[in-house]
Amino acid sequence: MTESLRRSGAYENPQGDAYQGAYPQQQHASSHVDPQWPAPPAYQPAQPVAQTATDGGHGGGTALLPTVPADADPAPKKKRTRGPFALLAAVAIVAAAVGGGTAYAFQELTGKDTVATSSTTTNVVPSSKKGDVAAIAAAVSPSVVEINATLSNGSSTGSGVIITSGGEIVTNNHVISGASSIKVTTSDGKSYTAQVVGTDSSKDLALIKLQNASGLKPAALGNSSGVQVGDTVVAIGSPEGLTGTVTSGIVSALSRDVTVSTDENQGQSQGGGGGQWPFQFGGQQFNGDTGSSTTTYKAIQTDASLNPGNSGGALIDAGGNIIGINSAMYSSSQQSSSSSDAGSIGLGFAIPINTVKSDLAKLRAGSGS
Repeated sequence: MTESLRRSGAYENPQGDAYQGAYPQQQHASSHVDPQWPAPPAYQPAQPVAQTATDGGHGGGTALLPTVPADADPAPKKKRTRGPFALLAAVAIVAAAVGGGTAYAFQELTGKDTVATSSTTTNVVPSSKKGDVAAIAAAVSPSVVEINATLSNGSSTGSGVIITSGGEIVTNNHVISGASSIKVTTSDGKSYTAQVVGTDSSKDLALIKLQNASGLKPAALGNSSGVQVGDTVVAIGSPEGLTGTVTSGIVSALSRDVTVSTDENQGQSQGGGGGQWPFQFGGQQFNGDTGSSTTTYKAIQTDASLNPGNSGGALIDAGGNIIGINSAMYSSSQQSSSSSDAGSIGLGFAIPINTVKSDLAKLRAGSGS
C-alpha cells in the first residue's frame, strides 16, 4: 500500500504565509484597515485543507480543497447489497476450496443417485497406506462385482464396477453383448438380476442396473489424465470366475491404440471362462479375429496380471481411485497348446476412466450403439 507522507509544516500553521494571499487574517476592529481590502466578514472564513497529492505514489504538490461546513449533511453512503453476483462469488470460492467433491455433494443434496468422483489427490485409502495393495484391495473390492451373462450360444463371465449406491454398474460392452439375462454377484456373495441400461460399442462400454439394490458401496472414479508411466496400479476382477481376484503392477504405457470388435457375440466363449475379447494392437490380432466391424480407442497399458474374466473390472491407482476399466488382455493360450504358456504375460489394456465419465450421460440415456 502506498503511504502518503505529510510534508514538513503542511498542517502546522494553517494561517501561515502559504494562505495569506488567499484568505488574509481577520483584523481587529480598532486597527487600521487598508482601503484596498474589503471589510472583513462577520465570521471566520472556512479554512482550506491542504492535502498532499500522492501523484500515483511518486509525490506531488499540495492541493487546496474547500472544507465542508460543519452543519452540512455528509453525502449519504451507498449501502452495499448482497445480490446474486455476491452470492455466486461466495459459492465459487467455496467450490474452489472443496474441489472435485463439490458436484458430488450438490447432487447428493438434490437427491440424485450420483457417481462418486475424485481428483488424483483424493485418497480412498488412508494417506499412510497409499500404495499398499492390501489396503487398496480392502477399500475397493466391495465396489467390484462378478457378471455372468447368459447368451444364445453359452455364457460369458466378466467383471463390473459399482458407480452408485443404487446399483449402477459399468462394464465392457463385450461382456453383456447379446445377453438374454444377466446375473451379478457382489463381493459379499449377494446375487442380483441386472438389466442393460445403455451400451456404447464404439468405446466397448456398457451400463447395467441391479434390480432391488440399495446401500451398495460405489467406487471413487479418479482422473486418468493424471496417470503417468510407472505409477503403481491394482487390478480387481473375476478371472476365470474367481471372484475378487487382486493383482498389482505398474502403468506400462499410455494412449495405446487398441482395436476391438463391435460385432455382437464376437469372441464370446462358451462355458465359465468367457469375457475374453479379441483385439488388435500394433497390426497383430490377439485372442482371435476381431472381424470386419471394429473400433479403436486410446488405452492405458499395464503389466498387472489380467486374464479372461477381468474384462469390465477395475484398474486402481495408489490412492484407491478407479483410473480405468480393464478391457483387453493377451493370453498366450490362444497361440500355444501348452498349458504352461496359458495365462497373462503382462500385456493388458484398460479404458481410461475419463472416457467412461464422459460417456455416462449417453449410457444413461439408453444408447444402444
